[in-house]
Amino acid sequence: MSGWWTRLEERTRQEVDASVLDDRRMAAVKAVREALRPLGLGLREAEQVVHARYEALGDRVRRRPPDPLDVPLLTARAAALPGRVAAVEALWDGDTVHDWFVVLVAVLDDPAGEGHLATVHHRPGAPPPGTAAAEAGRALADSLGVPFHFASPDVPDDRAPRWRTA
Repeated sequence: MSGWWTRLEERTRQEVDASVLDDRRMAAVKAVREALRPLGLGLREAEQVVHARYEALGDRVRRRPPDPLDVPLLTARAAALPGRVAAVEALWDGDTVHDWFVVLVAVLDDPAGEGHLATVHHRPGAPPPGTAAAEAGRALADSLGVPFHFASPDVPDDRAPRWRTA
């Protein structure tokens, strides 16, 4: 951790550990980054501090199960969004902790926007995230009667064209 952890105030350490124990990685990263940014801490270092806390807290972390990719659940999530689903889209994203992963979103009309449906990380023994997301996204889009878009299913590319711009 390069000494960054020791520079945090006790209150912030408790906040970070509480977030880690609840498997809320991004909240923990945000707390570390906001507290230590004035000292020159970057996002990558904040992620490394949080990763080290995950390792230190080990089995005490209440890990969230992966997002389910079954069509009935994804359909329910899409129905709960505040707009009409115009398409289902898969997007690559990544960070220094999780590496590359795929996010499934519903592209919305009336009102325009998008809603998160699932995040697909690499899991040992499971298909690659691109394959799993493409299969689930295509099945959901078929069941909703809307197009499915995944500009780069085989190669991680977080700059691939989006559905609305393709």
